[in-house]
Formats: sequence, structure tokens, C-alpha cells
Amino acid sequence: MGKRLKRTASQRGDAQSSSEEQQPQQQSTKTTTTARANKRVKAAKPEAEPEFFKDKRNLEDLWKAVFPVGTEWDQLDRVYQMNWDFSNLENAFEEGGKLYGEKVYLFGCTEPQLVFFKGERKIMYIPAVVAVVSPFPPSDKIGITSVQRESEEIIPMKQMKMDWVPYIPLENRDSQVDRLKSPIFILSCTQRRAALKHLKIDRVKKYEYCLPYFYQPFKEDEFEQSTSISIMYPVEPPFFCEFDWEVGGLEDLTDNLIEERYLTEDQKDDFKDHVKKTVREAKKANREAREARKKAIEEMSEETKSAFQSMKFYKFYPVQTPDTPDLSNSKVPFINRYYGKAREVL
Repeated sequence: MGKRLKRTASQRGDAQSSSEEQQPQQQSTKTTTTARANKRVKAAKPEAEPEFFKDKRNLEDLWKAVFPVGTEWDQLDRVYQMNWDFSNLENAFEEGGKLYGEKVYLFGCTEPQLVFFKGERKIMYIPAVVAVVSPFPPSDKIGITSVQRESEEIIPMKQMKMDWVPYIPLENRDSQVDRLKSPIFILSCTQRRAALKHLKIDRVKKYEYCLPYFYQPFKEDEFEQSTSISIMYPVEPPFFCEFDWEVGGLEDLTDNLIEERYLTEDQKDDFKDHVKKTVREAKKANREAREARKKAIEEMSEETKSAFQSMKFYKFYPVQTPDTPDLSNSKVPFINRYYGKAREVL
């Protein structure tokens, strides 16, 4: 009996030892099983909802691609920091739009204007895009003029690194450009802003005085019919005055200048001779301009005449959005002194 009890205790000891040995293994197995289960749970976790981005419109970057001629270089960032919306320009190329099916040449400009925006009045550089409907480029020249410059220059666009280039819509960007027949051409400038610091100040300033040039042979230029001239009398210091040979009298002008002490009595005759000479030169220039225009029309083909007479100018301003000011009272049809006024402002 005692032996049997002894054997039973020994067996119990062996069983207990065996149980203690198996416990870590079971615990390890359980941990591994739990980890695998967790992995299965993680794997079964539903995927995040895919993000959807708004598709870009086919002509969305058109207004930005058009160079804003005459804008000061240090103001360009102020123009582009606003989220301007030119969807009206884009829609004009859609069926039923003003520019649908037309060959169009676009150039940009900016107009500093006082506008009310977000509770305050501020000066903002408002971008505008001018569309010229024409079968050929309206001009390959640029006018450079300002109140600071003594004379006006008409030079080839390429001297200012500008040219008409085809605009490629977004959906056609992967196509070969030479195979596309784009009906949209934009005035582009390849002058890099980073290289401006290496240019002379006068050269940099020329970009700020640039105006897209246009010569309409069927419309008399304002200077051809003007009878008013600017007179610069070369004395020390020199002074400027205006004289209209059909309205004002030279004798009265001279007397007034003497009274205001711009002239002395002994300069009177010399000043009058200077004005008469300037008037003769102005009349000659007007006459030559009229003759040149008449000759150009006579030598022009009927196709070109028809093209000039059918040209249309449209001026586009940004449409109002929550991110941009209301420009309804800021829109003007005037383009520049060469193009005159737009047929329609949109």
C-alpha cells in the first residue's frame, strides 16, 4: 500500500513536471496564433476610400500661357498669386462661343485698379486677355513708348524675345506639335526673369514700356489727323509746351511764355521760328503717313483687304469667384493706343 502511494506521488511529480514544461510551449503557440489572427484581421481591414481630384479643364492654363505685355517684372507674382478664373475665355472657344472655329491670336496685359475685396479697398493688378480674330498675325512688331521716353520706337517682336506661338490644349500635350494645326496662337516671351540682373536697366525697362503694335491701313491714325504737337525748346533748362496750329495763336503762346518767365524777350523770335519749323515737320509727317497708308491699300491683295476689314478684337476679364474681386465696374473696352477699343468686353 505504501509502495503504491509512493508510486502515485512519483507519477504525480512526473505529470506536474511535464505540465510545467508544456506550459511555455502552449503559451508561445497561443501568442503566435494570436499574432497570426491579428495579421489576418489587419489584412481584412477595408481599404481607404480613393481620393478624387477635379479634372483640369482643357484650356485652364490658357490665360497664364499668354504673356502680359508691359507688366513690370516685379509685379508678375502679384498677378499670378490670385486664383483668377478665365472660364469665359475658355467657353468662347466652345461651340456657340465668340471664338468657336476661328483662328485667334491672344496677348495679355494688366491694369492696376482700385477694387473692393474682402472688406477693404486695395490696388490690384487685374489681368486681361485680348483676342484678335484674324487669318494671319495682326503684327510682328512691338511699340515701346512712355511718358519718360522722348520718342516712340516700333521694333520687331523678336528683338524683345517675343513671338506668336501655337497654344497646345492640355488633352493634346502628348501629341507632336508639328502635327497639330492649332487655331490658337499666343504672344509668348522667352526672356527669363533670372537673367534680368545681367541686363542693363534701360533694356529691362523697355519690357515695361512695351505695347502690342497694330497698324490698321483702313483707319486713319490719330496722329495723321492731329493738329496738336509737343514743342521742346532747347534752352537751359529746356521746357516743353503744347501747340495746336489750328486752335491757338503762336503770338499769344509766345507772349504767355514770356509772361510766365519761360522765355525772355530776346528769345521771342527764335522760339517762334522753332515752333514754325516743328509744325512744318509735323505736317509733312502726317502727309507722308497718309500717302503711305493709301499706297499700302492700293498694293494690297483683295484677300488681305478682306482680312483687315473683318478683324475683330475682344477683351476678356476674369469672372468673379469667391476668391477674386468683383470687376463689373472696372472693365473698359480700351486696349492700347494702337489697337484702340475692343469690339466687345467679356
